[in-house]
Amino acid sequence: MKKATKIIIITALISSMNLTALAAEIPGESVPVNATNESIALTENLISGILFEVENGLGYADAQAQAQNIIFNAVIAGQTNGYGYADLMSIARNAIYQYRDIYLRPEFYQEAEQQVQTLISDIISEVESGTKDYYTAEKEAYIKIMQTVNPSFNPDTLQGDFCYWDIPAVDSAYFNRARKLLLEAQTRRLTHWQNYR
Repeated sequence: MKKATKIIIITALISSMNLTALAAEIPGESVPVNATNESIALTENLISGILFEVENGLGYADAQAQAQNIIFNAVIAGQTNGYGYADLMSIARNAIYQYRDIYLRPEFYQEAEQQVQTLISDIISEVESGTKDYYTAEKEAYIKIMQTVNPSFNPDTLQGDFCYWDIPAVDSAYFNRARKLLLEAQTRRLTHWQNYR
């Protein structure tokens, strides 16, 4: 009788848990340019549990191996609506990398976000007001960030094969935070526009 009561209590506790709390989203700022909303949603559905684990300390290589296995099996089983392994894995890889990097350097990301927000505040305002589109803003933000490292950096010299470009060395976290801030500004603009309608 005691054993049956324990099982019932445990089952009730498990069923009452919010299992979605053990999942994490794909960050918009980590998504490859060619990804579609559907491919992002599919990837998130497949690996959100892994992202949660990375957010809480799972290493990059272990997370990558788990994601590769899950995505490969989903593709082979025909459960990815025609999206291939490379498409979904590029989304997964970027998200895993971002979660792991933020886990390892949380203070650095916070500082980088504050610095970038100050540096590109005018560009953020233009995206939020709708006077500048996201992709133009992203390019201008990248240039501003690179010019903080090398004030004489001239983006007009970037011609020919990109492997010969003379680009200042900048930690990728700064570009990541710029994308995050610009995407948030774009979301605020769209939300405001929808509410206005």
